[in-house]
Amino acid sequence: MILFGISTCDTCKKAVKSLAAAGHDVTFRDIRAQPLSAAEIEKIVTEFGSRAINTQSTTYRGFSDFLKASEPEAQISAQPAVMKRPVIHAGDAWYVGWDSAVQQALGV
Repeated sequence: MILFGISTCDTCKKAVKSLAAAGHDVTFRDIRAQPLSAAEIEKIVTEFGSRAINTQSTTYRGFSDFLKASEPEAQISAQPAVMKRPVIHAGDAWYVGWDSAVQQALGV
């Protein structure tokens, strides 16, 4: 299982801790230290569409009108921190966020 996030994100820290406590083998990938490839961004956007973007973040609010109007792939490429976190890849399944539905699906 790979958890894509940012090392300073409290939600990502909480998710890693909870998943590990539930017995999952979690690999944390800091998307700032190890940027996503174009193929990874495309896969995430294919799975979640515009839900992959955290439109409530200060990163997104700081975007120019042009960037706000661009495709999610361009937004994540320009500023990885705009991606909704965490994104979890577990086997063939993908999850975004850390709400009760994601936790239940992952057995946490």
